[in-house]
Amino acid sequence: MAQIAPRDGEMIVDVGCGTGTLATLIKAAAPGSDMIGIDPDPEVLDPARAKALGRGADMEFLQGFAGDVSDLIGRDRVDKVVSSLVFHQVPIAGKRAGLASIHAAMRPGGELHIADYGWQRTPWMRLLFRQVQALDGVENTRLNAAGGLPDLIAEAGFEGVEERAVIATATGSISLYRAEKPRDPVSRAS
Repeated sequence: MAQIAPRDGEMIVDVGCGTGTLATLIKAAAPGSDMIGIDPDPEVLDPARAKALGRGADMEFLQGFAGDVSDLIGRDRVDKVVSSLVFHQVPIAGKRAGLASIHAAMRPGGELHIADYGWQRTPWMRLLFRQVQALDGVENTRLNAAGGLPDLIAEAGFEGVEERAVIATATGSISLYRAEKPRDPVSRAS
């Protein structure tokens, strides 16, 4: 939440919102924000809506994948996109399509915040991460574990890609990434 720093008046999209826990927390921190949650699983969207309603949070939940963000929201509209523990599960082509669609949906100067499994730096973290790989597939998770997600973020046109924190967990290390959509459209071409 500190990294996201949500503010009233911003349009914020939670990609892979699940049951809406993070989205409702963001909305509570910035009640005047336009908060939208997107998830491909229709079975989690009803509980997300109920959670938001129970907390008095006026927000929208839409069904779709990361690659659908710009189609669902429109181009150059979003101030911030957040995603938590989604991209490690997605095949590389889906990661690329999702990041490209997110980039298209964001306003120039918009911020991307991703919390996900990143580079598993130590033998212990790599061993713990095998649990995740057993569930989500070695092929889908390999790029994350090798530290390649920042490269895909940059490839999608974001700049200032940085890993701001690494958190050791019982299933491997989770990285907090931040990046921006360039303010100057010429930046991407150069």
